Amino acid sequence: MQPQFELTGKEQGYWFISHYGRLWLPNGEVPMGLASQFGLTNKKALAIGEWQGQSAWLVCQNMPQNMSSIRTLLSSSDQTLFLLAGRAVQLAEFFSSHKFCGCCGHEMYLSKTEWCCLCSNCQQRYYPQISPSIIVAIRNNDKILLAKHTRHNQDNLFTVLAGFVEVGETIEQAVEREVYEESQLHIKNIRYVTSQPWPFPNSMMLAFMADYDYGEINIDSNELVTADWYHYSQLPKIPEYGTVARRLIEDTIVLCRQYEEHDK
Repeated sequence: MQPQFELTGKEQGYWFISHYGRLWLPNGEVPMGLASQFGLTNKKALAIGEWQGQSAWLVCQNMPQNMSSIRTLLSSSDQTLFLLAGRAVQLAEFFSSHKFCGCCGHEMYLSKTEWCCLCSNCQQRYYPQISPSIIVAIRNNDKILLAKHTRHNQDNLFTVLAGFVEVGETIEQAVEREVYEESQLHIKNIRYVTSQPWPFPNSMMLAFMADYDYGEINIDSNELVTADWYHYSQLPKIPEYGTVARRLIEDTIVLCRQYEEHDK
């Protein structure tokens, strides 16, 4: 990790300019060019990686317009871009919220060797928070469980179940607990699929697939608006491509088709 430094204006690369969880995306894209082109001379920057052979720079500041959610980058064919954008947003939020030490109140400074804020007074170290969460697609023969979450009610979006891992439990226990708490269903054959950093604001999504075991759907109305079993050929509106939820749904559809073909 390179230390934060003041730009001369001659630095070139992709510019991830972040403020309060949003990213500067003029024309819907991460800008590329010289620092001076974007008025960044004398601004502080941090090198956070590379993309397409160019340096990726983080600048923590607001821009007068075109500050957007990085969700717009999900559809990129190169997921490295979304991951870099997520790193930028999370680091910007971390630096903004750790200007002073939570133990003694003294001003913090950035480590020169790792993503870390240090206190020279009490020697505390603070690292960016990463909250592990689970997301799981559940299959019942040729159907998949989909739910409309309260936060998606306006979008009429249906997706799989998800939730945060709690203190003192394994990841697998978190999968079973979240499913039961939200739907009263019991599941079996839990298997890990993949993971996806999800910087909204700081989750690491651990994705699973599972099979229905027993129980009747009885939703937690604090979390869900509705939930039901959907035949793979008659799905409601589901998450966009690029999300781990869409990946789980697509993978489950394959299993549903295989089951139906075998059952004929």
